[in-house]
Amino acid sequence: METWDAIRARRNVRSYTSDPVPEEHLTRIAEAARRAPSASNRQHWDFVLVTDPAQLAELATVWRGAGHIAGAPAAIALVVPESDDDRTRVVDQYDLGQATYACTLAAADLGLGTGHSSVGDQDKARAILGVPETHQVAYLLGVGYPADRPLRPLVTPDRRPFDEVVHRGRW
Repeated sequence: METWDAIRARRNVRSYTSDPVPEEHLTRIAEAARRAPSASNRQHWDFVLVTDPAQLAELATVWRGAGHIAGAPAAIALVVPESDDDRTRVVDQYDLGQATYACTLAAADLGLGTGHSSVGDQDKARAILGVPETHQVAYLLGVGYPADRPLRPLVTPDRRPFDEVVHRGRW
């Protein structure tokens, strides 16, 4: 898929087929995350790839909006170090957003859907993934083939009109 097509085809997917995600696809998606821009090239992130169904089912319980993780054939946990510094936390969250979007585009390029989730129960998430207490499991990203319809560029996305959102020179 071309980049522009992947951008237009990407959508949040929360229902997946049972088909496994090939290891080389997961590796490519993780590589996209690793290559994402990072403030001052700090790369404070770590990524945990999960494909074990029991582990995915457990991860689905760490946030009320994470139920789709149980039905995904794979997930990626995005992890950052804990920080007492407000600026570091803000910059790390921005970097994780860029890494997440890189994952979603790489996945869409491969015909895979993704659905993101926050993490509420940090202790439980860390225990499931073996993440040290010095780090936070910031987000989960379910990965799999969409159950409802394949990804394809959307002609009319459910978005605010372009002229309402984009300003030129001034608000």
